[in-house]
Amino acid sequence: MTTTQEPAHDADSLVAEPLVRIEIKIGYAGVSTGGQKPERQLDALTSAGCRRIFADKKSGKDSLRPELKACHAFLDAGDTLVVPSLDRYGRSLQDLINMVAELRECGIGFTSLHENLDTTTPGGRLVFHVFAALAEFIGELIVIGTKEGLAAARARGRVGGRLSVATEETIRAAPTGYADSPPATP
Repeated sequence: MTTTQEPAHDADSLVAEPLVRIEIKIGYAGVSTGGQKPERQLDALTSAGCRRIFADKKSGKDSLRPELKACHAFLDAGDTLVVPSLDRYGRSLQDLINMVAELRECGIGFTSLHENLDTTTPGGRLVFHVFAALAEFIGELIVIGTKEGLAAARARGRVGGRLSVATEETIRAAPTGYADSPPATP
């Protein structure tokens, strides 16, 4: 992805338009298993007017998606990345939010056909920011709940973590056993 500079701040920069006028639509499709066929996604991206389409046949949970990496490298400021649905692009909501924010910083738009989400419009950006805020809120709730649960368990005398396999006897024997062992040879 190439970067773009922010436009000068004047009265025209407050107009409800994308950061950079969108010129080319680039598609990304992904299927998780060998049994799944990408044709439906490819047809949808072609119908949406994508000039070039990248397609991975790997799990979305796999961070090594070579076609996605190639797609990101191909994108340029002013382009729009089009995906059939959000779950075909991001591995998690947080991952999706991070990737779309990175696209935005580079002046690249993002559109999801199934969810009818388009970050090149003010309304699309608003909806996406609501998604991001909800994801952050849920993440914070999980952290708070975890901390409260651990504190409640400690108050009852339970400590989390793995059980120790060392007994008092093995702990007492450890220093002497170490001293009696022959030195390691390189």
